Formats: sequence, C-alpha cells, structure tokens
Amino acid sequence: MAEYPKHYCGVFGAFGLPNAAELTYYGLYALQHRGQESAGIVSCEDGAFFESKGMGLVSAIFDEVGIEGLRGSMAIGHTRYSTTGSSLAANAQPMTIDCAKGKIAIAHNGNLTNAAALRTELEGKGSIFSTSVDSEIILHLMAQPHLPGSESPAALAMRRIEGAYSLVMMTENELIGVRDPHGFRPLSIGKLEDGWVLSSETCAFDLIGAENVREVEPGEMVIISANGIESIPLFSDHDSRAFCVFEYVYFARPDSVIGSRSVYRARVEMGRQLAKENRIEADLVAPIPDGGNCAALGYSLESGIPYEMAFVRNHYVGRSFIQPTQAVREISVRVKLNLIRELVAGKRVVVVDDSIVRGTTCRKRVRNLKEAGAKEVHVLVSCPPTRHPCYYGIDFPDRSKLLAYEKSTAEIAQILEADSVNYLSVEGMVAATGQEGSNLCLACFTGDYPVAFDEKFDKVHAENRQMGESTPRFIDELRGGKDQLSLL
Repeated sequence: MAEYPKHYCGVFGAFGLPNAAELTYYGLYALQHRGQESAGIVSCEDGAFFESKGMGLVSAIFDEVGIEGLRGSMAIGHTRYSTTGSSLAANAQPMTIDCAKGKIAIAHNGNLTNAAALRTELEGKGSIFSTSVDSEIILHLMAQPHLPGSESPAALAMRRIEGAYSLVMMTENELIGVRDPHGFRPLSIGKLEDGWVLSSETCAFDLIGAENVREVEPGEMVIISANGIESIPLFSDHDSRAFCVFEYVYFARPDSVIGSRSVYRARVEMGRQLAKENRIEADLVAPIPDGGNCAALGYSLESGIPYEMAFVRNHYVGRSFIQPTQAVREISVRVKLNLIRELVAGKRVVVVDDSIVRGTTCRKRVRNLKEAGAKEVHVLVSCPPTRHPCYYGIDFPDRSKLLAYEKSTAEIAQILEADSVNYLSVEGMVAATGQEGSNLCLACFTGDYPVAFDEKFDKVHAENRQMGESTPRFIDELRGGKDQLSLL
C-alpha cells in the first residue's frame, strides 16, 4: 500500500487535427502523473477505429511506428490508475464497442457509485462484459435500444449513471466530453488551429500549444463535430457542486489552472494559511518533494523562516518488489529522497507535506531528520486530517488504515515521532482555493458525502481494501452472487 493517495486517471481528446493521435500522445504525456499503470489511444479515420493500449508508462507503450498506425483526425486517450477494476491489460482504456449504433470509444476518469446495480440490470438484458471496470457499463448503456425521443444515446446513458465522472467519448464522427452534475472531476476545452482538444488538465494544452477556452461545466455534455461545438445541459435542475478539493491539494500539476485559479498559487496560499494558523519557532522550512514544495514556499514567505531543499528527490525511481534483508529495506527508504545532512544538523526544522494518509513514510522522514542531527522536527500538512475514505475515484484505504482516523494531533505526533504535527484547517484550505466551500467535495476530511451510496458499498469497500482485493469481488458481494470476473 502506498503512503500517498493514488491518482485516478487522465483523459484527452482531439478533433479536426491531422495529427490527432500524436497530439493525444503528448496530451497523455502531460497527464502521466494522473495514472501510471496503463495507457491507450484510439483514433478514427473514415469511420474506422485504430487502437493501441498497454501496461506501463506512456513513453514505454507508444513508439513512432505505433503512433503512425493510429490514423485519422480524431482520437481519444487515457492514462490509468485502477481505483476500480484490477490492474490488467484487459482493463486498459480507452474501451471500444461496435454495436448497432456504430463504433463507440470511451475514456473515463472517476467512479460510478451505482455500478453494481446497473451491471446487474444490463446482464439481465443479455449484456456480456469483458472487463471489470465500471467504464464498460457506460458503453453498454449507450448500446441499448434507443428509446423514443430526440435525445442521443450518450445523453440517455449519462442520465442513468451516478457518482463522479469526466468522460471523453468518440463516435465515428463526433468527439464528446461530459462532466457529472456535481463536477467532481476536471475537464477543459482547448482550441488548436482549426481543431478542438479536451483534457483533464490545462497543462496538456500548454505542451501542445493549444488555447485554454473554458472548462466543461458540471452536468454539461459538449459534442464536437464538423458542424462545430454544441453544448447540451444534461441536468439543468441540478445546482449542487462538489469539485474534488484534492485536485488543488495534491493531484493536479501545479502548472494547471482549475476554476480560473492557478494550482501553483493555490498551493502557495495553503502554505501561507498554514503559517497564519501555526506559528512555529524554527530555523528552516523544508518541503517533502515534490508535493510539499509549493506549500513550504508559502509557509516560508509568510513566516519569514528560510526555505531549504533539504530533501533531494531521485526522479528515476521505479517500484521495488524485492526487499529480502533489513539492509536493503533501509536503503529503499533513501532511494527516493536523500537528505542533505549539513542543512539540518543542530537545526529546528519545519517539514511540510501536502498530505499524510498512512504515515509510514512520514515517520521515516522524521527519523531521517533526527538521525541527521535535527534538534526539533515539526511536521506541517497543507490540508486537514484525512479521516474518511473516498468513493469517487481516489484510492484512499478504508478508514481504519488512515493515520488520522479517531486520533488527535498529539497522538499523530507521537506515532510519527515528531515534536509536533499540525494540519491546515478546512477553512484555510478552502480559502486558498479561491472557491466557495459549498462547491467543493470535502468528504475525505469531513465525512460529508455529496452523493449517497449503499451501506454495502462502504462495508465491502473496506473489507476488500483490507484484503487487497479489487472490483470483481467487490461487485460480486454487492450483488450477492458469483461473478466469473472474480477469477481474473
């Protein structure tokens, strides 16, 4: 289990551009931080779909020959971390189907809270699923016989699903972008020459030289075709908003813009708010790279305490699976971050991180500082204590595994072996984002969930996280029956 929450996914789409697949590749490259398990691109030329998907990083999956094979002026792409569904090649996105309505491809960021019920319903109607991810449910909904009326299959499908989602979809002649009515996940529209692009984050627009036009509104579906761009409000009677505040805290790249607010500026302001709320006598402020960099800078600017990069990050670290001896385990702690000992010896150190989930890595960093001769170590966190799991697409563990669950800051400081631990308040965090608190999802901090879910969802989620199991068993237990996909 990782110390930090895993990113959910990144989505990208391009329309009306002769090098659509190549642009999508660079878009996914910019969104690599949102998912590092698998990636894929599907393009379209004259109604024919071409796809390439695989496990691993974007740069390792696609080569020049592979990109050249993705023909057409329209493409969508996805980079994935599995918050639902096993980490398998079969679950890599985008996903495609060929049905009576034609070819459809989808890339999905988020979690559907009514996935189990919809899957049971669709299987009862004869649908056969080939993966264990909830994104495939949307494709099956779109493939259902069209009901009387003027609404498109995409619009009808969106009205059936619940939870958190930002989608890019592709038909044989359209690129479609959708956000759920609460607006949990980001999705922006960009303009490039005579074409259009969609992206989870605006940093991808900067890379390919596209103009950031605007965000897709919560509950909005945009359809991009040869006729231009059409906006369809799917939930006009829904005015409740719940944008995931963790995008500002941790997930989004600092060079992205969300809600007209620079993520970098928001994080620096979180550091300033930390200093206003927690005045500590210290000799230096040191971030835990890279997540704590901006907040530590803000704390230093507000407090006047010098900022030092005491930890140096190795950016070429892969996963370490084999740790057979204590010596190797101790080395692995220092592989990712190495401490410049002379900066901290004999000093009172404020160390700043963006979040603490389980606390195991943070405790090791505190020990590193003490072993290097730091006189005092004070841990500051640029968000409130994470005390509740997320059901909308972030891989938080069940609440019993969360360090802050039912613990005071004094108890947390004792566990981390720090002289003190202090968190940013909910009010300070919200103020730093420049958004209204009522428009943000704060559930992982407050336990106030904006979208209801079945109590079984909570129970099975916790049990499966504890057992290391993934979605197939999760869906199986919710439905009360045996699911063959649990054998995957």
